[in-house]
Amino acid sequence: MNPKHPGLLIILLLMLPTLTQAYPETALVPGGIALLALPDYQDGTEVTFDNQAVAIFPHKNIWVAMAGIPLDAKPGNYEFSIKHHTGINTSVTVKAKKYEEQHLSITNKRKVNPTGEDMKRINKESIRKAKAKSLRTESIPNVDFIWPAEGRISSVFGLRRFFNGQERKPHNGLDIAAAVGTPVIATADGTVIDTGDFFFSGNMIYINHGQGIISLYAHMDRIDVKPGDTVKQGQLIGTVGQTGRATGPHLHFAVFANKTLIDPVYMLPKIAAKAAE
Repeated sequence: MNPKHPGLLIILLLMLPTLTQAYPETALVPGGIALLALPDYQDGTEVTFDNQAVAIFPHKNIWVAMAGIPLDAKPGNYEFSIKHHTGINTSVTVKAKKYEEQHLSITNKRKVNPTGEDMKRINKESIRKAKAKSLRTESIPNVDFIWPAEGRISSVFGLRRFFNGQERKPHNGLDIAAAVGTPVIATADGTVIDTGDFFFSGNMIYINHGQGIISLYAHMDRIDVKPGDTVKQGQLIGTVGQTGRATGPHLHFAVFANKTLIDPVYMLPKIAAKAAE
């Protein structure tokens, strides 16, 4: 840490208890979260992490900045930049984390090696996905997340994935196995950004929670909301399914922060996580 004005801002990496509340957990690893307390916060304060704007919200009488750390981040120092009436820089050190491999067998070979026509669809969908995950509104986010469905955790974040022996992108969310028709609820208050049937993700929903914090729900059987809908935490938004590239019925749940996919476990209540295992 190397603030230019140490008397102006006390830098504090938050290590908060998460056993009884769903508050983001500090995890300085690829796919993790960096939290920064802002005791001298004032209107107009802006914070970036690795040159990306991050979310700022109040917690226990103090304002906090939250940054997602990319899954492909290399070990080393990453910089927070705080701007209000003057500028302050400080850095955090990201440590290496080894993620395990997962080998899956997919019956529908097109879901592993798409045809030319499939690729046209996939490319169009990629534009929609990029637009959804890049949305940033300035409303203060509710980061007190709840679990989006009841079930068994069948696949964790960060796994190096092999489909029919072919390596693909690492798993970028959390899979909750449950029967088709199991209710899926909004993990926090927000506004629906986009919904639809996607080639790989099946029936999917994006929800904006404010300032770049976005939740994603995929492989659903039924979608009960539409773009532009305002949803409340705990509201039914659809049901678990087996659509898209899926080996069984489950909900794929993902979270973005500053356009970065992070491990949802760091955003969810730990007691609920134990009950779901």
